[in-house]
Formats: sequence, structure tokens, C-alpha cells
Amino acid sequence: MQIHEVHPGETLWLIAQRYGITPTQIVTANVLENPNKLVPGMTLVMPTTPGTHYVQPGENLSDIAQRYGTTIQEIVRVNQLQNPNMIVVGMRLNIPVHKPIIDVNAYTINTGETGAREIQEVGHYLTYWMPFVYSVKEDGSLTTLDDTEMLQSAAAERIVPVIAITNFSATATGSGLAHTILSSTELQEKLLTNILNVMKEKGYKGLNVDFENVFPADRENYNQFLQRAVDRLHPEGYFVSSALAPKVSSEQQGLLYEAHDYEAQGKIVDFVVLMTYEWGYRFGPPQAISPLNQIKRVLDYAITVIPRDKIFFGFQIYARDWLIPHVQGQEAETFSQQEAIRRAIQYGATIQYDPIAQSPFYRYTDAQGRHHEVWFEDARSAQAKFKMVKDYHLRGISYWVLGYPFPQNWLLLEDNFTIRKRV
Repeated sequence: MQIHEVHPGETLWLIAQRYGITPTQIVTANVLENPNKLVPGMTLVMPTTPGTHYVQPGENLSDIAQRYGTTIQEIVRVNQLQNPNMIVVGMRLNIPVHKPIIDVNAYTINTGETGAREIQEVGHYLTYWMPFVYSVKEDGSLTTLDDTEMLQSAAAERIVPVIAITNFSATATGSGLAHTILSSTELQEKLLTNILNVMKEKGYKGLNVDFENVFPADRENYNQFLQRAVDRLHPEGYFVSSALAPKVSSEQQGLLYEAHDYEAQGKIVDFVVLMTYEWGYRFGPPQAISPLNQIKRVLDYAITVIPRDKIFFGFQIYARDWLIPHVQGQEAETFSQQEAIRRAIQYGATIQYDPIAQSPFYRYTDAQGRHHEVWFEDARSAQAKFKMVKDYHLRGISYWVLGYPFPQNWLLLEDNFTIRKRV
């Protein structure tokens, strides 16, 4: 796959000619609803011949080699280039591709038939799947979940099912609940027994613990609970993972961060999911949801205390639309990347790209005269995140959350990586 940014005046036919493919191929790859309506700044993935790259404006051999995980010398050799500095825009290069192998996880929030269909649609790209969520109760029991059909889909797609538990809900932070559980060895043992019972009954292979808003005073109790989970589950053949808030140092203050002990959890559990998203919070001011400059700060800290082969890069696959100027408490609308493009076309917006956050955005005025700002993901931002996973040599990627169509992501994911299947 190659990425093309649409410029004013370009048509699908002209773009297709440039890459030696057909307009239909572009429409299919990008799931374009109206091929005759393109907006400046939108990106398209080009399904070119595997191992082929057409030089883009501003690229050099170093950029291209890094993009494909090869070397300048290899590209020069394969293409018999006389002068590596004399590549020109549109030039076709044959690329010796060496794709790193990674694990890919995805959470789902929809259940039943809907959740099952979401798993089927992208199951080819997944190693693990985590349904959200089995909620913890104060007596150490768990809520139920309509997951039978989803488990069947996961089995059919050779995906490892992982039971996810949490202490919070849409209406409660869960701090008090976490304290109740974490301060009682008896309740923890009861909870772990209930978790094991569900795992054995339904066929889950691992546990993901997503305790959030844990009181700072419960930090060590949380570590001990995770160790207790490992001690109970490992002898039964199950693995344990945790979800971590995006910290940039061990001293970071705040209810979200203080009880999440990166160093301890990195030693205790089998892997961690870094929740590197939600800077652009739905109740906060408009900004990139997963800004790469902020994610880099988290990774720079994480790799100093957690083994790289235990780290999953958290990748959000939804867009947000904020009314501006932002009013405190006003909630942004959350939808898919496809809907973000649809709105840009509808309102004639020009898509811009923040080079620091590595994220696209645009502004528009609706029919009521209200001003909006939209932040989303596109092929460029996805590729930038994949490059970071490679640069940091991480174990894999964890998506939050299925149910928001983003066809470009999955094509680029497979183009960049070989995805490990563990069953």
C-alpha cells in the first residue's frame, strides 16, 4: 500500500493513472461512497503491486527504506541505482520487504450478534480479542456478558479470547469499588475463583485487568492483586495482562496514574496494554485524540521499566466532532473515520494535518451556523503510528475499539506487519 494525499483539482482517474492502477481498485480499497467527490487533504491508500513504491514529493531513500524496514543499500542494489540522491517524484522502485511480526489485540464494546460480526470483519488481522466488559462487584462476583456468538467468531478466526474485567462504569469512577476489592484478600480470592470459573466454562485463554481511578494509597494493593492473579492463573495455563494509563514518569500525579505502577506491572504480568489515547477527551476541548508527540513521551518512559516485548501500543479507531468555541461540560460526538470523511465532503471542508500530533483535522460550519472542529485518523496518522511500533520494537498493537469502520487501517496494518496467530 502507498498513501496519496488528495490535492485541489485531482480526480480519481488522474490519481489512478499516476499509480498504474484502476479507479475501481482505489474505490474498493478505501470504501469510497462517492468516487466523484474528493476533498483536498484527504488521504487514499493505493493498492499497488506488492514490493513496489512510487516516490512521493519530499521523500528520499532513507525515508523509503525506513518505511519498509529495509536499507538504502538494498534498494540501491535491487533497482541498480547509479545515483541514490537522484530519485524523482513518480519514480517506481522495487522494494525488498521485510515485515516485522507482531501481536494485534482489539477490544469490543458491542455484544451478541453485532459484536460477533465486528470480530468476523477484521478477524484475519487479530491475535487477541477482549470483550468489554465483565464488571467486578463489591462481593467479588462478576456481571454477565452476552459473548457466546462472539466467542464462536473468535474461534472461527483463530483469535485468542481474553476476558476483560474492570471496576468502573459509565456512571461510576469505581475508586471505592477498587478499594473494597484490593483491601481484602478474601474478596480477591473470591473474585479470582469467579474469573477462573468463567474462563473454564467459556474458553477464555487469558485475563485483562483494567482497574482505573484506583486510589493512590491502593497502589501496592493493586500490584499484589495482579501478582495473586498470576499465581492463581499461571498454574492453570492462563496468562494475565493489564491496561495502563498513559504515564510519562513514575511520579506523575493524578487519580488515573498514581496507582498504575509501570515497573511493578511490567514484572508481574505477561503483557500490558498502554491506553495511549483520549487526549482529545469527549468532554474536553478539541484536540488530537492520540497525538503522536504525547504517545512518544509515554513510550520513552515505558521502555525504561517494562520489557518492549510486553508492550502493546494503544490505538484508538474513532473520530470526534466538537462544537467550537468549546463550552465546559459539552460532549463531543464520537463516530467513525468514514463518517469524518463524509462530513468533510458534505460541508466542503479542507482537511489539514497537524505535523506535531501527526493527526488530521478540519473545521466546518453546519446548517444552523454552528462551528465545528473534527479530529480523526487517516492513512497518514495510522502509518505514523505503525512506524513508531517498529521504531520502539514493541510486541504489538491494541485497538480501542471495534465498531468504527476504518478500512485503510487494516490494509496498512497488513502491509506493515506479519500478524501472529497463536491458535
